[in-house]
Amino acid sequence: MKLESSAFGNGGVIPRKYGYKIKNLSPPLQISEIPKGTKSLVLIMDDPDAMDAVGKVWVHWVLWNISPNTREIYENSIPDDSVDGNTDFDEIGYGGPAPPDKEHTYIFKLYALDETLNLKQGSTKVEVEESMKKHILDETKLEGKFAP
Repeated sequence: MKLESSAFGNGGVIPRKYGYKIKNLSPPLQISEIPKGTKSLVLIMDDPDAMDAVGKVWVHWVLWNISPNTREIYENSIPDDSVDGNTDFDEIGYGGPAPPDKEHTYIFKLYALDETLNLKQGSTKVEVEESMKKHILDETKLEGKFAP
């Protein structure tokens, strides 16, 4: 399974307009090589570098029940029938990079599941991760850097 973005390469710099305090647009993402038997996809974006600054991995985006037929998540949108979760900004939906101290690496993690998740909008990353345990067929990631 592959997760890419036309806005930045893996390990590259995430353009400024995707930053939380700038335009807060979600970046375009392309998905390919989804395994057979996939019933839904889950996308989680977080910032493990926030551990030094705020004492935890900061959650920026949680999106689930993405159709396995989805090949692109367009800029500043979510696919039909997918469900947005709560972020550490205490908001539902995408919350862009917002490093408080120095350049951070943001990780977009994509999971292929053998089921859809029965969770309500606004569920947390922890709830999504707990719900998808034992249902992950494949996973991949895309990393991007962003500086204040």
